Amino acid sequence: MDVFLMVRRKKTTIFLDAKENTNVVELKKMIAGILKVATEDQRLYFNKELMDDHKCLSDYNLTASSAKAQSPAEVHLSLRDVKTAKFENVEITPLSTPPELPDVMKTESGGNNSQHVSEQQSA
Repeated sequence: MDVFLMVRRKKTTIFLDAKENTNVVELKKMIAGILKVATEDQRLYFNKELMDDHKCLSDYNLTASSAKAQSPAEVHLSLRDVKTAKFENVEITPLSTPPELPDVMKTESGGNNSQHVSEQQSA
């Protein structure tokens, strides 16, 4: 079954899907293909725990029932600094919240839209 993940680092968010039996190193290879950063220069964290390259996603309880497309699991990414050869601290920029919908875009709860459509069709 597919596991849906949201890999986050600073202002970058990558959406990935993988199988429950995918190893963490395979997940890093997917990220390497996108960011062009070697797998050994990546660290992945789930629930503030460093993920082991040889463990499967299911070992972290990342399953099809816990990481759905409409609510993906969040995994944090840390990269090795080229100059210092040390891994950066995990830093995630919060996602922005969309503004409230204007009143004209809000639907009425009385079902007036369907009544309006039937009036147009009979005309």
